[in-house]
Amino acid sequence: MEHYDAIVIGTGQAGKPLAGALGKAGRRTAIIEKGRVGGTCVIDGCTPTKTMVASARVAHLARRAADYGVRTGGVEVDLSVVRRRKRGVVDAWSSGGEKGLGRIEAIELVFGTARFTGPRVIEVELVDGGMRSMTADQVFINTGTRNRVPDIEGLDSVPWLDNASLMELAEVPDHLVVLGGGFIGLEFAQMFRRFGARVTVIEAADRIAPREDDDVREALRQILEEDGIEFQCGTLASEVRQAGGGVEVRLGDSGWDEAVSGSHLMVSVGRVPNADDLGLELAGIERTERGFIQVDDALRTTADGVWALGDVNGGPPFTHIAYDDYRVVRENVLGDGGASRAGRIVPYTLFTDPQLGRVGLTEREAREGGHEILLAKLPMERVARAVETDETRGLMKAVVDAQSGHVLGASVLGIEGGEIASAIQIAMMGGLTWRDLRDAAFSHPTLTESLNNLFATIEG
Repeated sequence: MEHYDAIVIGTGQAGKPLAGALGKAGRRTAIIEKGRVGGTCVIDGCTPTKTMVASARVAHLARRAADYGVRTGGVEVDLSVVRRRKRGVVDAWSSGGEKGLGRIEAIELVFGTARFTGPRVIEVELVDGGMRSMTADQVFINTGTRNRVPDIEGLDSVPWLDNASLMELAEVPDHLVVLGGGFIGLEFAQMFRRFGARVTVIEAADRIAPREDDDVREALRQILEEDGIEFQCGTLASEVRQAGGGVEVRLGDSGWDEAVSGSHLMVSVGRVPNADDLGLELAGIERTERGFIQVDDALRTTADGVWALGDVNGGPPFTHIAYDDYRVVRENVLGDGGASRAGRIVPYTLFTDPQLGRVGLTEREAREGGHEILLAKLPMERVARAVETDETRGLMKAVVDAQSGHVLGASVLGIEGGEIASAIQIAMMGGLTWRDLRDAAFSHPTLTESLNNLFATIEG
């Protein structure tokens, strides 16, 4: 039995920096990874997806070149080159992360699959063969999530794709059918539409992006339909079968006459935690009803000396939140303590084009929470920079507390929407009021300057 000061399971956006901080503090640390260093974000999430989204945007702009007075020839996408570029970016980030861990003397990187066999006792099935048993004073779990496989008749008999395998295609599909109208499904739908595929999105709910306000959601759907994406909402995929060299998805109970046929099928109906094979019950670690590891606001599990960080603890499933989990745990373990995830502002960005940047409360959430609110709303066609760049699709919307004047939240569906939403987030963190943003002298003509006009709409 090998003893360490700390064991970190997983090299994601919480585990890797935490191991680094522990190692630099002189704590003898083992960090265990069953795949490649970097976690979901680097290996098959944010990094590769946004790299390919950038290629899709270039193809889109090339087709629009005439709108800007630029003459080009026909536009073709070589998906094998797009894939090669994506792989290069992933390899650089992953190898860089591995080398970074290797430079810290107190850290040992172990490649294998970890499982608890008792309180703070870990058994590792090594990738190269053999087993190792470890124990530590402190254990930190950062194992993330994986694609959820729905219970659909026939799904196990067709060659369906998830976000990771779809990015490994060497040729553009003729017709991509996407199960799921959430953020992952929508990003891939637009991406592959711009690569040249016909795309149909099937969503069981009666609307896409169900967390967003109706006006924002409908504007997003209109944009995606303008790009040529077809939607089948409010209907369940009840059965899947192979047909004519492709796949066929039956909708509801109305028979195959209501089916959608395509060359490729992507399944994107949610994520499940990588917690079911960790042996948590042997370590006294409890899970929530949804299977995530139960933690308190300091990210401590129900077992003494064990923490869970990132998506596996059921918090907001974003890389920046996983990194914030790391900051909370670092402060409590290595710092002065008292850090908590309670009350933190949670931003996120949907990387469609245009982006949907979100921070804080939606209008619906604010009203349900009993807030007396003011609304600021501005179409992107009234944003100078958007007009100048001919990127006028979308809208900006902010929710303001009527009594204090503080911004409660914002939705920015427009060019660089994530960046504009981040500017609003900084104002929220600094306690600025909507009048402060309305009257600020921002550089002209920037997108941030549009906040003047956005908040001016409150007074009509």
